[in-house]
Amino acid sequence: MADPHPPELTRLFTATDPPAHDAAWAAFVAAHSRLLLHTARSLNHDHDAAMDGYAHVLEALRSDNYRRLRAYVADGRGKFSTWLVVVARRLCLDFHRQRYGRARDTGSDSREQRASRRRLVDLVAAEIDPELTPSAGDPASDLQARDREAALTAALSALAARDRLLLALRFEEDLSAREIGQLMGFATPFHVYRRLNALLMELRQVLKRRGVDGTH
Repeated sequence: MADPHPPELTRLFTATDPPAHDAAWAAFVAAHSRLLLHTARSLNHDHDAAMDGYAHVLEALRSDNYRRLRAYVADGRGKFSTWLVVVARRLCLDFHRQRYGRARDTGSDSREQRASRRRLVDLVAAEIDPELTPSAGDPASDLQARDREAALTAALSALAARDRLLLALRFEEDLSAREIGQLMGFATPFHVYRRLNALLMELRQVLKRRGVDGTH
């Protein structure tokens, strides 16, 4: 089952005067700042641009008496943190497009999204099999690496948003199991490791089915 409204969210909605609103907002930011910063950085590697996106997300979440946050419904389909990442990503992308214009892409994915996905693919691939890397001037190794990348890209795209977030927090942001557990609502670090191991095993099986050598 999904979590009910987190206490810091309930505190926001029940605040009755400006000091209470300010204190509740500070508590909300403290609880979710790391997750929101990760989201902004995953879409833009320029520090200043990422911080601008992060500031925009905070401003948008607070505007209109927390209108966007009030749209969250604990309906049994996911955690609040997963929902918050989806909302933050949309806000960051909208902010980037307003400031810099739309990327000249005909597909639905932006360059920032593709770059983030490619980086996660590379990091997960290194975790699954660090020896399976292309060798300079070796066509067979290069082909093997491309096959691996294609298989992992497809497999990661098919994962639930919560699982992709888990992998990104572990391998892109290099957070500890304890930190991930606190952000995503796992009961203990053990539960984080158990889910990570299950996902990595699933991805190894994808490579094996695709005939990519070197998995173990």
